[in-house]
Amino acid sequence: MSVVSKISVCITVLSLLVTSGCTVLGPKFEGVAPATLPTSWSTSDLEQSKNKTARWWQQFDDPVLNELVEKASQQNLDLEAAGLRILQARTAVGVAESFQYPQRQNVSGSVAKIYQNENTFDNASLSFDAAWELDVWGRYALGVESAEATLYASIASYHDILVTITSEVARNYINYRTFQERVLLSERNIEIQRRVERITEIQYESGDVTELDVQQARTQLYNTESALPSLKIGMMQSRNAIAVLLGILPDQVMVLLDSPWVDAKVKVFDNKYEGTRNSRLTSDYDQYSLIPATLPISTQVDAGLVLRRPDLQLAELQAHAQNSQIGIAEADLYPQFSLFGVIGLNSTVPAGNDFSFSDSLNLSLGPAFSWNIFQYGRVKNAIRAQDARFQETLTNYNKQVLLAVQEVTNALESYQLNQYQQKLAFRSVDASVRAYNISLTQYENGQISFERLLNSLEKMTRSEDAYAIVKGNVANQVVALYKSLGGGWEAETGRPYLNDALRSQMENRTDWGEMLDETQLPLLSPDQVPNAVSPFGEPIDPAKQSYPGGP
Repeated sequence: MSVVSKISVCITVLSLLVTSGCTVLGPKFEGVAPATLPTSWSTSDLEQSKNKTARWWQQFDDPVLNELVEKASQQNLDLEAAGLRILQARTAVGVAESFQYPQRQNVSGSVAKIYQNENTFDNASLSFDAAWELDVWGRYALGVESAEATLYASIASYHDILVTITSEVARNYINYRTFQERVLLSERNIEIQRRVERITEIQYESGDVTELDVQQARTQLYNTESALPSLKIGMMQSRNAIAVLLGILPDQVMVLLDSPWVDAKVKVFDNKYEGTRNSRLTSDYDQYSLIPATLPISTQVDAGLVLRRPDLQLAELQAHAQNSQIGIAEADLYPQFSLFGVIGLNSTVPAGNDFSFSDSLNLSLGPAFSWNIFQYGRVKNAIRAQDARFQETLTNYNKQVLLAVQEVTNALESYQLNQYQQKLAFRSVDASVRAYNISLTQYENGQISFERLLNSLEKMTRSEDAYAIVKGNVANQVVALYKSLGGGWEAETGRPYLNDALRSQMENRTDWGEMLDETQLPLLSPDQVPNAVSPFGEPIDPAKQSYPGGP
């Protein structure tokens, strides 16, 4: 048979194999079963709820907090690492897609001198070798599907980290302001206690009281002063935590925290505080607080909002990626069909002669197959292992749903209870300040003992400090509630995963082609991923999701 005839036969075989189509093995992923959520949760207006949670921190109406969150979204190192993992997942998709084309394409050549008995020969060869395993069972198509699901999972992970970073910035900022207000309150109470001590010393010198009263006044003063360093330590730790979240040094974050807006607010707070020393607290007292506060937020939870949490989307996408591994493992049960071809030149001549390639052409072309028979135990157990891993991902999803319900419930109920606690704590502050003002007047007029004056002063100090703590707790519960709802990642949609400096550094080091520019594409929202036709085939109808594994 001539060379042309052989090539024609191979082309015919190739056409039959390609046109016969492929059978994709393994179960088709149809999403996870709908999650079971508390029946008391609403499903009425998801779009309105999404708008409220997109930039939830702005409800505190604190420009410093807004700036900190903005900088954290651009500078946080955990987010930077997550963006690089997205880039790694993109390259993995490219590798998976490359297996759908000829897997081996080699050009090789050699020049050698051969010694045989007393004769010497020169040898030269050049060949091109190609092999293509046909994706008859969908092994490589499933590999692409798994890689793309992993890519979207890395995006969901980025969103999840962004939610955490935003809430941590807000939480540490609230803690910083809470400690700052407690420091201011403590310093004001120290001034009062010093005044009481001076009054007592004057009365002791005039013989109106004993030394016991003086020492008791000093004891209370020293106790209050000794608590001040602990509060400043709390401020320092919160400041340093914010610095790490922003990817900067502590002294750099102080420029943001000590803004003119805050200085003006501290001055107003001082003036207002001094004004309440000799009069009853008014209802607008909290307007001059340094601790961020919001208007009362709705306690109606939208179930659809919870299901948009990035960690739940991450768990579902991990299940999708693992589901494809079952079909990849099943492909080993069946024969593998491939096409191969080798074309080359090989010439051997006596040493010193010129090479002649006129009759040294070699051509090898044709189909081939291989089948790992008698290894079904190994292959089947590998399939079973992949199936067990897939079921584990479904179990993990169910656990994530339960944890989401727990976090939302805890945050919601804690917020309501802390609000009630704040009302009671305010009444305590109001009463304690009035009691101190009355006791100071009565003591100066000789109507009560010094012990009662110290008692009222101590209660006022404690109640004001406790009230500041409660206000911080209420603000932190707002943060916890929005974090449990997965709020905040939408605000950064459309931003690049990598900043300009990092992208430039990587471009100078390695040829990335256009892949680094692709990282500037808008971030996919988790609720768009199940409906993506390109990576996952047919769109999934949530109403028809029937895969086992719902809670």
